Amino acid sequence: MLENKVVLLGVTGGIAVYKAADLASQMSKAGAHVHTIMTASATEFVSPLVFSSLTGNEVATSMFATPEKPDISHIRLAEEADLVIISPATSNSIARLAAGIADDVLSSTILATTAPVVIAPSMHHNMYTNAITQENIKKLKARGFSFIEPEMGRLASGDIGIGRLPATEKLMAAVEQVLGRKGDLAG
Repeated sequence: MLENKVVLLGVTGGIAVYKAADLASQMSKAGAHVHTIMTASATEFVSPLVFSSLTGNEVATSMFATPEKPDISHIRLAEEADLVIISPATSNSIARLAAGIADDVLSSTILATTAPVVIAPSMHHNMYTNAITQENIKKLKARGFSFIEPEMGRLASGDIGIGRLPATEKLMAAVEQVLGRKGDLAG
């Protein structure tokens, strides 16, 4: 299902970033060409080198071209993508997407792509259940974004509640399901 598919993995700044590294590894092992896009906050948790090593591809952390890399990578990536998955997706990243704010490489790429976008929220339960976050999720769902619901469990704060990023197997299943809508399993 993932063989030769171009998957953009958007990684935002939440403690569940470590699970995104496993997701990148598993998608790569399944034959996908995984290109990771990290927000500045995500790089505070994990180095881009981790994702580069796991996928064999350069990690996008800026949308600005440099003399060494003159292309406009967010447009190129947006056009090549078969699917975009944001994992973990923070309340901030969800809010920015719902408002159409494109002030970094991840949000700009998402606004430029026509590929399906899957969002896997991960945050403290009070943030996830907040009416503003729920309104933003509803707005994005109405625009065709798919969501993988967070799980109930122990959170980084020590609290128990909804907001945990699901296991890699569940994230992989969601990616395969969305890709299957246009592939061999369509219909």
